Amino acid sequence: MINYTIKLTVDENYLEACAQMMSISEPWITMQRDLSACRQAMQGQAKEIFVATENEKLIGFIVIQMAGVFKGYIQSICVSAQARSRGIGSALMQHAEKRIFSESPNVFMLCSSFNQRAAELYFRLGYEKIGVLKDFVMDGYDELLLRKTIGSLKKFGAW
Repeated sequence: MINYTIKLTVDENYLEACAQMMSISEPWITMQRDLSACRQAMQGQAKEIFVATENEKLIGFIVIQMAGVFKGYIQSICVSAQARSRGIGSALMQHAEKRIFSESPNVFMLCSSFNQRAAELYFRLGYEKIGVLKDFVMDGYDELLLRKTIGSLKKFGAW
């Protein structure tokens, strides 16, 4: 059992560690996202980055967008190879959902069609495939548009 905490961060050391973890993990390896591109993924005013740490050591993170048409978009999630299959990914997703559902009735995310293990997790957590974006990130690979909802924008009072 891992004892970990999940917290919002803007700490540059954690953001750099997130970018490094991302650059050596799937699906970003297949997508040819180098360390520079992964660093850029951590930047932006509308992004919130939550890190999972064990004794202050990074074991995973999730990046969400809380602005725009798809307010409540999960941009990236990553768990270190050493911490996988221990519930960290599920805990990060649930943490992000709680945050997003406080302001929006919908959580959106993309999952690469080749990333079957991740897709299985998202479906187990209640996400539905609502579309396919062909050749969206790179030629030859599709992105599955996923959504989890607790109601319509109108019912939620966000419309």
